[in-house]
Amino acid sequence: MKLSVSLGLWQDRPPEEALDTARAAEAAGYPELWIGEMATWDAFALGTAIGAATSRISLTFGPLAVTVRDPATIAVGVASVAALTGRATGVALGTSSDVVVRGWHGRSRDRAATALAESAVAVRQLLSGEKSTVDGQVVGSRGYRLRLPAPKSPVTVAAFGPRALDVAARHADRMVVNLVSPAAAATLVRGLREAASRLGSMPPPVAAWVVAAADPGLAELEQLRRGVVGYLAAPGYADMFRAAGFGDLIDFAHTRPHPRELLAAVPVEAIAVVGLLGSRAEIAAKAAEYAEAGVDELAIVPATSDDDPGGGKTLAACRSAVVPFDA
Repeated sequence: MKLSVSLGLWQDRPPEEALDTARAAEAAGYPELWIGEMATWDAFALGTAIGAATSRISLTFGPLAVTVRDPATIAVGVASVAALTGRATGVALGTSSDVVVRGWHGRSRDRAATALAESAVAVRQLLSGEKSTVDGQVVGSRGYRLRLPAPKSPVTVAAFGPRALDVAARHADRMVVNLVSPAAAATLVRGLREAASRLGSMPPPVAAWVVAAADPGLAELEQLRRGVVGYLAAPGYADMFRAAGFGDLIDFAHTRPHPRELLAAVPVEAIAVVGLLGSRAEIAAKAAEYAEAGVDELAIVPATSDDDPGGGKTLAACRSAVVPFDA
């Protein structure tokens, strides 16, 4: 199974810790670092800083919300970092959430799957050095060509629902899923393969972002418990946790309690549903469940704390536990 690393961008940790995680990922021999974009860093600015702080790790940006960032700004950002750092780059596209798109950015998520498909076509054209020709129903780009060298970056599509699976089957070099159990991953992999079969094409490989903590202490567990709170009442995710045996927790989440009350109700076992926790043997066993589900790559999102700043201990443990390591 292939391994990569995704920055946790944890809100309870210093923002600059992202650079520590990047250095730790490279030191442990991981070939690729995912740089998401949430409440703190501009992804491309952070990517440029990481390029200066490391020497060889490749950089994949996103998933970037396609109704927030347009294809031209995405392509310019990726090409800028590639030119300034000399690194291999990739980009992941997704639809994000109502909180981010409507709340933070004041944009619409209407016809998000259409925007995802149109963005994938336009971004691929631009990153390949072509002049953009997409005049979409929701997004597009016409008549622009990169002035910087075209990085020819692969395009990853984040998918969870049926329409996004269709977009991934048609347009993606890789599909990524986030915070899913092996059982949920198996369902998504099956959906992707069915969509590709309808198109008469080969399905792209599948990566899964998974939180991880090797022999976690209380601080790491608290961080990971806090990280799942926002997913418990979300469509699809609620069904996943209910199927894993946490129906009472999901029922409570749907009563819309104060986040502190919901956090207090989240057991460690709920994190273990969607992550790699514990000893090297336990990490290896859970990774094998994802492999059995059809996942080709695990993007490790390491927990961090004062005892393990940057998550280096966890990254080293995952690197040694999950073999063979495909660099």
